[in-house]
Amino acid sequence: MSNRVEELESQVSELRAAVDGLTEELVETKERLRQLEAATDAEPSVQSYAQSEADDETSPSESEAEEAKSAEEKAQESESGSDESDIIVA
Repeated sequence: MSNRVEELESQVSELRAAVDGLTEELVETKERLRQLEAATDAEPSVQSYAQSEADDETSPSESEAEEAKSAEEKAQESESGSDESDIIVA
């Protein structure tokens, strides 16, 4: 039976060493994660970068051109609509 006790004590020692090693790795990983999160907070996010790119692509002259085109189309519709009846046949 003393052989069994020695085996169990050896196994307990190995498990303690494994737990200590894993605990140390966990602490180091958490610290690294905090560092990465702090660095990420300081950098612009991918979403904010994509939004700024989209804002750059739509220039004010394009917006104005689209609004002018829309106004012209509405004017044409109102002119053509006055000549025809308002009844639509499907």
